[in-house]
Amino acid sequence: MKKDILGNKIYLYLTEFFAGMSVMAVELGASRLLAPYFSSSQIVWTIIIGTIMIAMALGNVYGGKSADKNPDPDRLYKRILIASVWIAAIPLAGRYIIIGISALLILTINVNFLVIAAFVSCMIIFVFPLFLLGTVTPSLARYTVKSVDDSGKTVGALGAFNTIGSIIGTFLPTFVTIPAVGTSVTFLLFSAVLLILGLIYFISNRRGKKACIIAVILYVICMVFGHGDSFAFWENDLLFEGESVYNYLQVKENEKEILLSTNVLFGVQSVKRKDDELSGMYYDYAMAAPVMAGIREKKDPRMLILGMGTGTYAYQCDRYFDNMKIEGVEIDGKITDLSKQYFGALDNVPVYTYDGRAYLDCVKEKYDVIMVDAYQDISIPFQMSSVEFFSSVYDHLNEDGVMVVNMNMRSDGEDNINGYLSDTIASVFPSVCTMDVPGFTNRELFAMKNGECKKALADNSSGISDPGFETLMKQTASLLTDHKKGTHIFTDDRAPVELLGMKEIDGLISHEVSYYKNLYREQGLSAVLSDLGV
Repeated sequence: MKKDILGNKIYLYLTEFFAGMSVMAVELGASRLLAPYFSSSQIVWTIIIGTIMIAMALGNVYGGKSADKNPDPDRLYKRILIASVWIAAIPLAGRYIIIGISALLILTINVNFLVIAAFVSCMIIFVFPLFLLGTVTPSLARYTVKSVDDSGKTVGALGAFNTIGSIIGTFLPTFVTIPAVGTSVTFLLFSAVLLILGLIYFISNRRGKKACIIAVILYVICMVFGHGDSFAFWENDLLFEGESVYNYLQVKENEKEILLSTNVLFGVQSVKRKDDELSGMYYDYAMAAPVMAGIREKKDPRMLILGMGTGTYAYQCDRYFDNMKIEGVEIDGKITDLSKQYFGALDNVPVYTYDGRAYLDCVKEKYDVIMVDAYQDISIPFQMSSVEFFSSVYDHLNEDGVMVVNMNMRSDGEDNINGYLSDTIASVFPSVCTMDVPGFTNRELFAMKNGECKKALADNSSGISDPGFETLMKQTASLLTDHKKGTHIFTDDRAPVELLGMKEIDGLISHEVSYYKNLYREQGLSAVLSDLGV
């Protein structure tokens, strides 16, 4: 009776299939769980993949030894039940574990905070259940191989079912479950698959009643209390919180403005002022680009915004340059939907759901102004940071056209991400100027195809009728600094934007928490908690 269901190879192959599917689903879920706190950069993906491979390798070794030493299938399916419950608990406990680890590490380490915190979080949350799932393949090989003559065929079939399951486990969360029901429910769905797999085994063999009851009860508890999709659990009264194929999205409101964040920890991506005044952010100073291009004197001028967001820059430019035709490109269609729902998107500004660089490759039009404000979490996408990309921007500008680039994470010196970007752009454009946005970490870069940025701004600023806007342009002119071409060049072949971006984020975090670090060193954790009002 004990081996009846294992006599059916289809069930064994299904076990392999669903185990492979669940591993990939958990891996993709891990990226979405970590992204709001540590970004979804290639660095974080490397940590996730590396950690999971470690867990699977250890599981393979243990599973093989365990199956040889004690070939009892009950042990395997109990491990599957445990893995199921652990995965179901991730939505309930995972975000609190991440915050707790981050809070402890941020007080004790000075460099590579995001890398270390992401790695430790990944190890604690994901290694154990994936270690258990790593035992599936060698254990099943032990149960399915009946003789040396068919061992290759049987192991090959197991590998095929695992691979097919992994393929489905890759596409299903990304394109179906995460956008439709969110990361938390995705974990619960694939956990349920494993739970059912284990229950079928034990119920069919009429054993393991206690283990099954405990697993079901724990799963129900996790489902009831962990199905929520709130990553920012400390936030109240959010207008919107959800996920798209590309981002975790959050819309919140205060007395003066409506804000969009595409993650929890790294600031604001779009803003809509309720009083229709200027944003007070980098968008205001970036309007120097249309002034440099002499937009007010042109007939049918055109602007392209790569990285439209919810349309903050388009809205402001439409207000001050009503003769200009504006179009935007935004890769995340969900953000475009939010712009219509919460941010009063302009009906006269078309937005195309596309990658910015791919869009340039598809169109032949030329523009008077091109704004580059595309970001993937903490850094500009590498394909939109290279000399090849900026050469394409150059080709799509009119002869007196201007490009403006928002560079986040302002830093001094040349051997940093902004230094690289500035040198790369200066290798394409003859005139490049930068300015630091007062009160923010942003740096704006202006580049002209012909002419000089400073002179163009001065020549075209005269006659501005709006006093506030005129003052803004004068302030911008006073902050502009010519950039001298250097040797740090990003190319399609080599553009380590994420490593450089991570370095700058470390510096920003270290600066922001220096007070609490000193307090922790001098008076201990209780003093920090007391200062925070905990």
